[in-house]
Amino acid sequence: QIDTPGRGFSFQSEGPLDMRMDRGGALTAADIVNEGSRDEIERIIGEYGEERQARSVANAIVRSRAKSPLTSTTGLAETIRSAVRRRWAIKSCARVFQALRIAVNQELDRLRTALDNLLPLLSGRGRFGVISYHSLEDRMVKRTFETWASDCICPPGLPQCVCEHERVAVLHTRRAVVASREEVTANPRARSARFRMIERLPDDRSAR
Repeated sequence: QIDTPGRGFSFQSEGPLDMRMDRGGALTAADIVNEGSRDEIERIIGEYGEERQARSVANAIVRSRAKSPLTSTTGLAETIRSAVRRRWAIKSCARVFQALRIAVNQELDRLRTALDNLLPLLSGRGRFGVISYHSLEDRMVKRTFETWASDCICPPGLPQCVCEHERVAVLHTRRAVVASREEVTANPRARSARFRMIERLPDDRSAR
């Protein structure tokens, strides 16, 4: 899907501004950039793309669509380039396209739902691993796994624990596992991959 120009995921090839993983979905990237408010577009780009120039890009999108609707990947990419410095253009395009893809497919909401429903499916000593491909996903997975593996989730600074939280799992990976140099050479997309694994504790906690 990512490499198919007709799906609209890449700013490096001509295609429609679609970005739906499931073509049965109603919302497209074109809907967001052409119908969303300036503030909403800025929020999506800043929050999901972590793009520092989110306001400038959102302003450029609103100006561009006032002349004619943005309907192609290359048209949007050109609009993004007009709003940022040349040396940042490629990274900014990548971040904005990532943000729109996440918004269109509700990727973080779906990941949150999957994590929330995961634990009851694991038996004692059952393990579950997640590969994340950008920092927003990895941050969510890391915090969720750390919560499951913690005996206390009280806010920092409290003199004593009041949450009565009990850990239900152990971290099987203390830090995210990343691809080796050899793997990245063979598969460049592995560069951004982060792998984390959790192991559920048995119901009999004395077996820990």
